[in-house]
Formats: sequence, structure tokens, C-alpha cells
Amino acid sequence: MGTGAQHGDRHRSEAKNSGRGPGPDSGSGPGPDSGSGSGPKRTSAPGPGGPHGLDRRRFIGAAVGTAGITAGLMTGCAAPSGTGADVSPAPSATGSAGVDEPAVGAEQGRSGNHDWRIRSVGPSDAIEGHTDKVSVLSGEEFGLYVSTTAPGFRVSAYRVGWYGGAQARLVWRSDRMRGQRQSSPRLVPHTRTVRADWRRSLGVRTDGWPPGAYLLRLDAEHGHQRYVPLIVRSVSASGKTLLVHATATWQAYNAWGGYNLYQGGDGTYGTRSLAVSFDRPYDKNGAEKFMVYERAVVVLAERLGIPLAYTTGVDVHLSPAVLRGATAVLSLGHDEYWTPEQRRHITQARDAGANLAFLGANSCYRRVRLERGEGAPGTARTVVCYKTAYREDPYLAEHHRMPTIDFRQRPAADPESSLTGVFYEGYPTDAPYVVHSADHWLFAGTGVKRGDSFNHLVGVEYDRVTPGVPTPSPLEIVAHSPLLCKGRHSHSDSSYYTVPSGAGVFSSGTMRWVEALMAGTREIGRDHGMDARTAAFVTRTTENLLRGFAKGPAAKEHPAPRDNAGSVYGT
Repeated sequence: MGTGAQHGDRHRSEAKNSGRGPGPDSGSGPGPDSGSGSGPKRTSAPGPGGPHGLDRRRFIGAAVGTAGITAGLMTGCAAPSGTGADVSPAPSATGSAGVDEPAVGAEQGRSGNHDWRIRSVGPSDAIEGHTDKVSVLSGEEFGLYVSTTAPGFRVSAYRVGWYGGAQARLVWRSDRMRGQRQSSPRLVPHTRTVRADWRRSLGVRTDGWPPGAYLLRLDAEHGHQRYVPLIVRSVSASGKTLLVHATATWQAYNAWGGYNLYQGGDGTYGTRSLAVSFDRPYDKNGAEKFMVYERAVVVLAERLGIPLAYTTGVDVHLSPAVLRGATAVLSLGHDEYWTPEQRRHITQARDAGANLAFLGANSCYRRVRLERGEGAPGTARTVVCYKTAYREDPYLAEHHRMPTIDFRQRPAADPESSLTGVFYEGYPTDAPYVVHSADHWLFAGTGVKRGDSFNHLVGVEYDRVTPGVPTPSPLEIVAHSPLLCKGRHSHSDSSYYTVPSGAGVFSSGTMRWVEALMAGTREIGRDHGMDARTAAFVTRTTENLLRGFAKGPAAKEHPAPRDNAGSVYGT
């Protein structure tokens, strides 16, 4: 997803060329942060005896075969290592691969630093940067590539978490580095791939950095700042809840240099990139997708104190061993671009007993291929997705079952609903979220009744349980929300199903689930009109989900799903 009218225009172009409703982003999506530099605003929600009985709480404080399934089924739409402050390492634990890594659990009781937010983004070229690795293991080194108009800059590494409400802790800070204006973006003609091709500014060792989601904040001497996101991944998720960060989706929407997988330099779908590179900065504040669709889940999960592990979708593709023994695997708020290998590995984890949660919509929708970057020393530096031009992909000549197009499309149609339980239908919409199974364990303690609704929680993209497409059974629709999308009436559904291993699978069916955790606060630029009552409901439901899934296969602790899709949809 992205923001602004231009995003909506590029999706209309894609829809025209692909024959499906547009997928990724809100034309009125939220800004990534308040930019005020102040601490989080704590906001209360209705309390016991108030509307719908919700507790007052602070923000995060308390079958289709080979046929392509398209819109026809839709009813809706080497440098100084630097110094640090408060940077003492956490105790170490040894992972299954024999790699020592600081324990995440030790982080959850630490105090944080409130000054991690960006105060001034400034002009687009004021300061920006990227790393040469999507993720690292604790103790590994990564390269940082920075361009700035300032004479000098510093880098501060903040680990995102609860930290008593501060939401981040300063783990490392660099010495002053000499600034330089690096070269203009370079375009690889045949795939219209933008690369930075900059000189490395510094190398950073991550000794003592606990696994987690990090924001590297670049501070230029003229006062402007940018983020560079980095995941310090876990060696093993055995006995833990694994957070999978959607780095391929971050890159798909990254318009740095004027190109991404949706539009080219002239703003049209026809000139879009066919492959996008990690060897460039992210646009806007440098970490928008993480800030809007992932950060709040990280903060909440760490506040709960459940055992956690961290990785990325790219790393699940490359190193599936991290999934072994996981109690739960979380797909966060916008996780659209997957490789078949990532999907297979996560399906296997489910079938071995790992619970799955899809806390967004439009998940596991695009089939992509990962390639080494041009001249890049590392692996998986390029995300390839030709979409409607998949026949032009030279790779297809010898790999007929690997078209980089939507999973549901021919050839090799494999709709996402067989894993997620729900089927992406379209955007844009803005509708109330309506509770259907009020007695479901996920809603325990919320005080909701059947038919209770939460304004604006369904949007901007949505999924639904769709008769006639591959869907696990038994499956229970726990929320069934009427909506209007492009003049057509439809529904968004939250669903829950289990498999023989005992694993439970929850899908929220709405892109705004994670955003709702921050509703009624200044933590995002916009909250779509969602209020603190909605934040309290989504927070409590997500707490139930995380705590329940952290105990192991959900079917061993909770009632089986009531197979109600037929009765809900009258089929």
C-alpha cells in the first residue's frame, strides 16, 4: 500500500491492464509518523459499562483447478565502529545453528529512548541510505550506503519494542561520518530496475544486537533525517512466535528513483519496473511500510512478554530452518509479495503445528522470484514480478510453472485462499467491521455482541471467504462486514480454521488491522477515522491471538471452528 492520489492512479492503470481490481494501497492511506519527535500520546477508550463494554486502555498498553481466478468472481471490488549510549548488550543465548545471539526476552524489561522519531525529513536528497543486506544475524557486519547534502552525519540504531512505552531503545551510535552527495539513480534498461550503485559509507558490526526490528536513523548535520530499516534475524524460532517482516512488499512499492512495480518514470503502469532492487534507499521517510503496517505489532508482542523471534519473508525463502518448532508465524499488515518457496515453507510449518496469523489483507497474493543483484555480492537482492507481462520474462522459457504473476492466475494457478482461508477481492473501501461470532475465544474480554461494529476498520483493501475457490474446511467466519466497493456490494470476513496438526490460522480480512492498534493516537499521520474504542477492541483481540497462539497448536487449547461459511453466504 502507499498514499496519495498518484497511488490510486497507478492502480487504476494496473487494473485496466490486468483485468482485476487494483490491489495494493490506499489513496488516502496514513502517513508513516507524526514527525513531531514527541513521545506517544496515550489515549483512553470506553471502559467497563461504557459503549460495548470495552475496557479503557492505553495505546498498546494494556475449488478451482487450473483456471485463473480473476475479477470475474468478484462481487466487490570499513569505517569507525562508533560509540553508544545505553547500549549494553543483553545476555546471550545459543541458537540451533550454534550462533550466539542476545536473548530477546531480556530486552522486554529494558528502558528505552523516546528520541527515536524523525523530527525533519527535509528535501528528498537531504539524507538517504540503504544497507547491503536485508537482514543480518547478531554479530554480522552490514554495509551502509549514504548520500547527503550535509558535510557530515551520524547513524543511530534503534531497536523497536515496548520499552516501557518508549517503543525503541538506542543500541548503537556511530562517530561523525563525512557526508557526500552520491551518484544519481541508474536504470537497468531491460527490466527498468533502479539501482543506487553508491560507494559504501561505513561498515557496521552488530555485536550484542538482539534479534529484532531496527530503525537506523540517519542524522545529517543540517538537521534532516531518514530511516533505514534492518532486521536482525533469529537463528531459530523453536518455542517462539516468529514475526515475518514483508521486505519484498516494502521494495515492490518503493518508488525511489521514480520506478517501482506499479509505475515508471512517467507515472504509468506500462513503464513500471519488472524487477526492483534492494540496492537503493526506500522513499519517503525511509521506512514507511514498516512504520504503518508492522511496528505496532512488534511493540504489542514485546509488551506481552511472549517468546519472540524475528525474520523476513526473503529469509524464510532462503533459510526455512528458522521455522522449525515455531509456535506461531505472523504475517504482518501488508504482506503481498511471496515466493512459492516462502509459501511452501510456511504451509509446511502450519502442517507441523505452527499457528499462522495474517494481520492484513491481500497477503500471499503476488508470486515473485528472487535473484542476485547486478554485480551484488549477496543473495536475493532483486525482486522479480513481471505481472501482466509475465510472458516477456526470459526465465519462463525453461520454468513454465514459475510465472511472476498473481498466484491465482494461469499458468500455475494456486489461489492464496488455500493457505489464508480468505480471498483478496479489491479496493478501495471504507466500512465498519461487524462482529459475527461474538463468543469466539479471539474476542474474549472485549465485551462485544453479535452485530457490534467498529467504524472504518475495514479498508482500504479487503479479503473475504469466497465460495467456489479453494478454502480450508472447517472454517469459521468470525466477523462478516458488509461494504461497498466501486458501487458493488460485498463483504469483508475475518476467518479462523484449524488443520490436523492442531495449528490455528486467523486472517483479519482488512488492511487496517495493524493501523487500528494506533487509532486515536498521534502515532500515524492519519487513522482513517478509527477511534480509541476501535483500538481497544483490536488490541484486546490481538492480545488474545498472540497469547493463545504462543501456547502451541491452538486446537489443543480452544474449541474447533464452527463451519459456517455456507450458512453465512447461503450456499
